[in-house]
Amino acid sequence: MTTLLVAVGSFVGFIVAYHTYGRWLARRIFGLDADAVVPSQELRDNVDFVPTKKEVIFGHHFTSIAGTGPIVGPAIAVFWGWLPALLWVVIGSIFIGAVHDFGALVVSLRNRGQTVGEVAGRLITPRARVLFLLILFFSLTIVLAIFGLVIASIFKIYPESVLSVWIAMPVAVCVGFWVYRRGGGLLVPSILALAVLYGAVVLGVYWMPISLNVDNPIIVWTVVLMMYCFVASVLPVWVLLQPRDFINSHQLVVALVLLVAGLAVAGITGQADLAGSAPAVAQDLPADAPPIWPFLFITIACGACSGFHCLVSSGTSSKQVANEEDAQYVAYGSMLLEGALAVIVILACCAGLGMGIDDGEGGTLVGRQAWQTRYDASQSWADFGLGPKVGAFVDGGANFLTALAIEKKLAVGIIAVLVACFAATTLDTATRLQRYVIQELAASFWITPLVNKYAATGLAVALGLGVAMIPGKPGAAIGTGGLILWPLFGATNQLLAGLAFMVTVFYLWRRNKPIWFAAIPMVIMIIWPAWALLWQMFHIPESPAVPAGWFWPLWSMISGETSWDWSNTHLLLAVGTATFGLQIWMVIEAILMFPRAKGVLEEALPPLPKGRTAMAAVGADARSC
Repeated sequence: MTTLLVAVGSFVGFIVAYHTYGRWLARRIFGLDADAVVPSQELRDNVDFVPTKKEVIFGHHFTSIAGTGPIVGPAIAVFWGWLPALLWVVIGSIFIGAVHDFGALVVSLRNRGQTVGEVAGRLITPRARVLFLLILFFSLTIVLAIFGLVIASIFKIYPESVLSVWIAMPVAVCVGFWVYRRGGGLLVPSILALAVLYGAVVLGVYWMPISLNVDNPIIVWTVVLMMYCFVASVLPVWVLLQPRDFINSHQLVVALVLLVAGLAVAGITGQADLAGSAPAVAQDLPADAPPIWPFLFITIACGACSGFHCLVSSGTSSKQVANEEDAQYVAYGSMLLEGALAVIVILACCAGLGMGIDDGEGGTLVGRQAWQTRYDASQSWADFGLGPKVGAFVDGGANFLTALAIEKKLAVGIIAVLVACFAATTLDTATRLQRYVIQELAASFWITPLVNKYAATGLAVALGLGVAMIPGKPGAAIGTGGLILWPLFGATNQLLAGLAFMVTVFYLWRRNKPIWFAAIPMVIMIIWPAWALLWQMFHIPESPAVPAGWFWPLWSMISGETSWDWSNTHLLLAVGTATFGLQIWMVIEAILMFPRAKGVLEEALPPLPKGRTAMAAVGADARSC
């Protein structure tokens, strides 16, 4: 019953938080106004700025922010035990993550749909805008690499998921043309599309698994995915982005209902035993594992708070919200649902995995033995793969579904498709956002060729692909560095969240509004990730068997102790140092401006010029069409 009680308690907490804390933020702090003119109406161009029903925006927003972040992060973090992971997911989602997403969306809505980076230039200092954009650039490059590797790993491990993921794309395009070009309804076509999607799951599981007969399929799949991202991110949002995300939101509802129902049945019948399957707080860890404090927080990342969400809130969602009062539903609600998904992942990777897995010899391992096959403390941390950690959720979630009398083979296919589809939504949304960032930076530094949306998108895809090819360790195959990249993703991602909080704090400070609810999370999201980043770069291990920080291999070459040789740590050190330096610079800019900003409104946006397109009035986003 512990499994069921944990799930119910967490879900009830999220619902109560939405109707209390979320409502207080909406009414008393941000003062959402149903009559306010929103960017989707003021700047409507039917490409990026499109007034859309809140249910559709919720589907796009949630599927874009969720991706595999709330799956991969908790699936890794339960290595430290399920209790710390659970507490951070619930508390972090309610008081930090959801507030971060909500604030970024509201600030963007009241600044013509500008990204938080652009708004920072007016709320803090003009230099802050460029600094923020550079941080976004590094963060999104890591996002593209990580999520590309996750999908490629899923395709390799679960070939039955490939057909369903790819067939969703043309189906979504058909739905988009039906709704926006023929004026048809959205609900019925999207449900039919969902039926096609699950039909493809059955085909993929029983008759058409698609696998590549090559030495390293992860590389091939990553290249194919990046090519897809290029195409998807330059299309108008109504062609693929909105209908696909709406369809995927239905898929998520179906999958979550199945997971929760299976979890409930397994919990009531005693099949799922959280306490007996995994430790509440793990004591036996690999010698080279990073410390739980602060790495638990940056590892879970999107499951509790993610800086990437501010880009979705201000980069795409704010351009589609049709009514300002929809912001709580879209942003605060989506993050709480993501927290609920992270709770399910924690339970699946512990209690679900403990229900039984194949031991490879025709037998079945259950309980703590099953969990330890995926979280073996005797294994080096550097040898833990990203794919097997995602696989822990797929297998554990599939076990929940078997409690509903769904065949294990089909259950695995359903969960694998769920993971891959959501990663795909984040992947192409991140590519679109990176294109915006590159165009804005190109305009700021007068790099004219990169103002073009095709050139900017090409650079975004090329950089993401290049980082994804990092080997996990010297001598390993390229494309195996997923788990090496994940702490860097978590650190840069949550540093970005701290800076997005900073923009919200300045927005409220200039209007004499309370800021404590955002200032406290801002400090947390700046200090913890910076601490983790510095540890990764400079820590000195106590044992020679434990790898040193990223700086020390370079220092050994500089001092002549070792010969010059390329290592993946050099790139990680470069990205980490650049991100940390830019963050410190931006924090200094904010500290110097803070005393002078209280009660002083920022410079107003210029009036929209007559006779010009809406997009031409918003700077870099104009060049994205």
